[in-house]
Amino acid sequence: MVNALHHFHVADYIIFSITMAISIGIGIYYALSGGRQRTTSEYLVGERKMTFLPVAISLLVSFESSIMMLGVPAESYVYGIQWWICTWGYLLSKIVSIFVVVPLIHPLKITSIFEYLEMRYKSWYVRLIGTILGLLSTLWYMGIVLFGPGIALEAVSGFPQWISIAAVALAAVIYTSIGGIKAVIWTDVFQSLVMFSGMAAILIKGTIDAGGADAVWNKAMDGGRFNLFNFDTDPTIRHTFWSLFFGSFIRGLGFGFNQPTCQRISSTKSLRDAYKVIFLTAPLFFLTISVACYEGIVAYAYYQTVECDPLESDQITNPNQVIPYMVMDIFRYLPGMPGLFIASLFSASLSTLSTGLSSMSAIFLQDIVKKIVKNDISEMKGTVIAKLSVVVSGILACGVAMLIAQIGGTLIQITGTVLSAFGGPLSGLFLLSSLFPWANKKGALVGTLVSLALCTWLGMGSSFSKTLKKTPWLPPASTDHCPVDNLTSWVENNNNTIVINYTTTEFTSTTIETTLLDPQPEGLDRFYSISYMWFGSIGVITVLLVGSIVSLITGVEDVDPKYIFPAYSWLCGCLPKTAREYLQCRMIPETQETNGDIYKKPRVDNMELIISNNNEKLTKNGEEELKQLLKPQSPGN
Repeated sequence: MVNALHHFHVADYIIFSITMAISIGIGIYYALSGGRQRTTSEYLVGERKMTFLPVAISLLVSFESSIMMLGVPAESYVYGIQWWICTWGYLLSKIVSIFVVVPLIHPLKITSIFEYLEMRYKSWYVRLIGTILGLLSTLWYMGIVLFGPGIALEAVSGFPQWISIAAVALAAVIYTSIGGIKAVIWTDVFQSLVMFSGMAAILIKGTIDAGGADAVWNKAMDGGRFNLFNFDTDPTIRHTFWSLFFGSFIRGLGFGFNQPTCQRISSTKSLRDAYKVIFLTAPLFFLTISVACYEGIVAYAYYQTVECDPLESDQITNPNQVIPYMVMDIFRYLPGMPGLFIASLFSASLSTLSTGLSSMSAIFLQDIVKKIVKNDISEMKGTVIAKLSVVVSGILACGVAMLIAQIGGTLIQITGTVLSAFGGPLSGLFLLSSLFPWANKKGALVGTLVSLALCTWLGMGSSFSKTLKKTPWLPPASTDHCPVDNLTSWVENNNNTIVINYTTTEFTSTTIETTLLDPQPEGLDRFYSISYMWFGSIGVITVLLVGSIVSLITGVEDVDPKYIFPAYSWLCGCLPKTAREYLQCRMIPETQETNGDIYKKPRVDNMELIISNNNEKLTKNGEEELKQLLKPQSPGN
């Protein structure tokens, strides 16, 4: 149902159109400037010469899509602010990524993150399974991101979902396909300004209309929205401290090993700049997600103030529509402001979608085309193939967005449920590869496939089971002054169905039918009842356990230390010598005997590095030391 008072002004269309035009204009500029995107290096990684600040902003907004703009506030609105605990898990995972992902990936100078898997295991099959999971994960993520603007515009204007989905996809495909990674990064910078402006406007005006910051706090407290901590250890409870913190931490590690992060890290000039990118995005990501959580609290306080909950009064049907509906309410008499919000929402979706399209083009070219076509592909042909793959990926993402519409729940839950089927096994594969030197290709393949089967089964069961008990929403805001007489609201509490009649002048309630059905889940339903926040952790743990067991049974293989977490050799110092030898721990011993000769091992911690604007170079002393290390020494030395 669309409120008759909600309509767009000419100013709203102008602001929205300008935003879209600038985004496409940036793509056109980079298509016609510099090398004109004629090489795959320029098109996919900006010739590895991008400065850290725009790269950091681009990486930040790559993960802050319509899911953040709509899904996070919706979560806070109907379930409370408990989800905010996830921001701490994400923050910790970003800090870990600084010390694990950056020093591991940047020196390899790779374009696709899955190139690392083939280097690590010397197996194209491991790389292939990683590539397939990466493509599926990115494709479904883009579909969810496209779905967001569709339901938002439908809520406030009755605009058909499919038109919104097609419009966002078309704009992203145009500037990504012609402008490459440079256009993606600089468009992200512009779109971040629009996105954060829209969020700030909502917070300020919403807080004022709700009666001020104190009133927001008090009304949210009275409504039970500050339900922050729940230390219950039951894994079937939708949200607990443990599931939120550790689930988000595991998923955050997956963000560190995904293709967008790899492309951003690889596009920087130096290792120092790569470190700066993650150092900057970690606290900013924490801050922006926290603001999005608070938006949901402001929305609840506002509708408690005006005494008309749009969900309870059936003015909207999906909690993801709460924020756009509130925007139309609070900015009803301010032409242009609803347009700014829609522009910020589309900007958030465009930034993530363009990142996904660029990532899929890099994966398709590097991991599939160049491996299948044995002959070298010219730079021109490679660039054309990458651009065409952007178009195809955009079309596929539109199809996935239509499927997402069939899955209920907040965007946060949809994302956690659907993506864990691919993201959990993929994150586990990269963690197994980088942290466990004894892992071999057989263990990696078996562990990933077992994890994929388990997570897919769990995700599908939890999404489509008809007998699962759904977690009820918190009590809604008041509906005493909704502008509809004799309104009927259906309230679903677990499986209890209650019909309540509301009027604008008098509140009466008559229970027409009450069906009390609260069965405890049994059999497979007990398994499907596991919180979606644990799905990713289950996938990662399965890969690590099964992969390690299979690797140890089939035999440990030698691994080049540069493909293992750099500090792993120090951690191995805690193990006995026999365990170190069996597990192939890469220690830093003074000497190592090989075929009668003794080679002195390099001490990484004593290597001096100079980071220049062009590249990292060893000092003269470091070069001389390396030469000495290559010379065999007699046992007496």
